[in-house]
Amino acid sequence: MKLEIALANRILYYCHINNLNINSLADKCLISQSTIENIMLGNSKNPKLKTILKICEGLNIELKDFFDSTYFEKLIERGR
Repeated sequence: MKLEIALANRILYYCHINNLNINSLADKCLISQSTIENIMLGNSKNPKLKTILKICEGLNIELKDFFDSTYFEKLIERGR
């Protein structure tokens, strides 16, 4: 799995459990909807950590929770 897909899947997961759409998430994160859409569509190949932190803040989760997923574990294993 690619990083872009893992990021999009985690954002979708947390949006789903918080009953948010991309627009409402963007409002909560104080970042543009297009920034989140670019991450979701894989157009942002290397989003800044600052952006991911803002998304986590908007979702009311910690960064460690966002990355606590088999999606990212598999990426780490492949990188070794």
